[in-house]
Formats: sequence, C-alpha cells, structure tokens
Amino acid sequence: MEEQVSADLEIDTPMFSKIERGERRAKREQVQKIAALLKVDTQELLTLWLTDQILEVVADEDQALQALKIAIKDIKTNKKD
Repeated sequence: MEEQVSADLEIDTPMFSKIERGERRAKREQVQKIAALLKVDTQELLTLWLTDQILEVVADEDQALQALKIAIKDIKTNKKD
C-alpha cells in the first residue's frame, strides 16, 4: 500500500516513509490526497497537520500560550464568514 500511496502523491517511497515516521512534513496538498486515499475526514486530517505546523513554530517559545491566545482572538476578529 505504501508504494501505491507514494505513487498517488507523486513522490518516491523513501520520501513517503520519512513522512510516515515524522522525519519530513507532508505538504497540504499531500495531506488532502492522503485523506482521500485512506477515506478519512479531510478536515480532521488537515486540522492535525496544521496543529503540527503551529507546534513546530511555537513549541519551545516561553510566550507560546500568550501568542496563541492573541492569534485566536485575531482569527476570530478577522474571520470571513
């Protein structure tokens, strides 16, 4: 199955293995394709992917929680309905 998924993602199998092991980050488009291939909820998988992206940036910052609170407020304020 790994070979089929990597072919569908248009990447080689070793690259897909790195994504599986967390050694490399998948791109947004790849996450969407993986969700479709595995028949899982795309929005849920994208949410987990985005969470990992955010954690990569703020995890070691002392002000991480404060910055996230401000970001949440800004997102709510600027949200386009």
